[in-house]
Amino acid sequence: MLVIVACGLLALSLALGIGLGVGVSCTGKFHCSTSTLCFARSAQCDGVSDCADGEDELQCVRLSGRSSVLQINSRGVWGTVCSTNWDHTLGYSACKQLGYSSNIIISMVFPWLPPADCGSRPMFRSRIVGGNVSKPGQFPWQASLHYQNRHLCGGSIITPRWIVTAAHCVYGFATKTMLWAVQVGLTDQPINGVLSRSLEKIVYHARYQPKGLNYDIALLKLTEPLTFNGTTPICLPNYGERFEEGKMCWISGWGATVDGGDGVSMHSAQVPVLSSRDCSGPGVYQGAISPWMVCAGYLEGGKDSCQGDSGGPLACEESSVWKLAGATSWGYGCAGRNNPAMYTLISHALTWIHQQMEVNSTVGTVYWCTDELCWWQTVLQYC
Repeated sequence: MLVIVACGLLALSLALGIGLGVGVSCTGKFHCSTSTLCFARSAQCDGVSDCADGEDELQCVRLSGRSSVLQINSRGVWGTVCSTNWDHTLGYSACKQLGYSSNIIISMVFPWLPPADCGSRPMFRSRIVGGNVSKPGQFPWQASLHYQNRHLCGGSIITPRWIVTAAHCVYGFATKTMLWAVQVGLTDQPINGVLSRSLEKIVYHARYQPKGLNYDIALLKLTEPLTFNGTTPICLPNYGERFEEGKMCWISGWGATVDGGDGVSMHSAQVPVLSSRDCSGPGVYQGAISPWMVCAGYLEGGKDSCQGDSGGPLACEESSVWKLAGATSWGYGCAGRNNPAMYTLISHALTWIHQQMEVNSTVGTVYWCTDELCWWQTVLQYC
């Protein structure tokens, strides 16, 4: 009798254990974030949605490295377009992921792919402390985030429908989209007749906490796409792309020009990217630096972001193309000694950015195409 009871209890505990996920390992497998389901990596990006929300079929295309190499994820393995091991299977997978099947366009787009002219300044001919007043067209990707008709934070245009900013700018106000507006194409505040768009959706990182410093990233989806007449989106960096220590980049915004003041004209300043070692050393931000952050500025002070610049761009030029290296996040005071500003590192946030844009986008237009004829020949060949 005791043996029967023991066996019954063992069976029950095993059943409960399995139900609770005990003994089920997802190590080395793809794990659906909204459930306990996990499966082999080979089922990722295979054209079949195994997760309830289809997240296993997201982020199957990426641009990698400084050379912007186009890569396709097929069954958990990244393959480079037109590489020596490129074959019919990868070509067919690439066509499906870019929205083509048997020469028919299907409902699948990649809103995060950058517009063809991102990172350019076509109209430029010739809260930032210690900087100069910005000229029209100098930072055509700069956005001003208005809450209840007043400038609150900065942002960066990355596509006609999407703006990158900091989570701390919108935390607590994300459900009040009707009170927000995004203005672009201006250098002075306030100004009438500027291009303005209302917000359809505000998304900030789920792990952001107002008392913390990590995951300070948010996306704003506009109700209508921007028309690029003097404004231009800034390019996102690629996976694995780094901005080296000492690289000179630009910060811009309508923040205060002195600690505690107000900003009217857009100011800008050139600042160097600093190493984590410099920013976490004695007398600076000891222990506060994480992989989500990049530090830029001068340890001796003098030029810095300030109140009102939050969410705005840290823009770096690479081969005549401007890329968004960071979003203004936090710092102690403005332009003080050993207090350089911290920025959310965009290359570290790319996976989150791309996933949110895919999940929160509807069928539309693919805005980007590559100059690599090999790629398009491959697409045409296999579609």
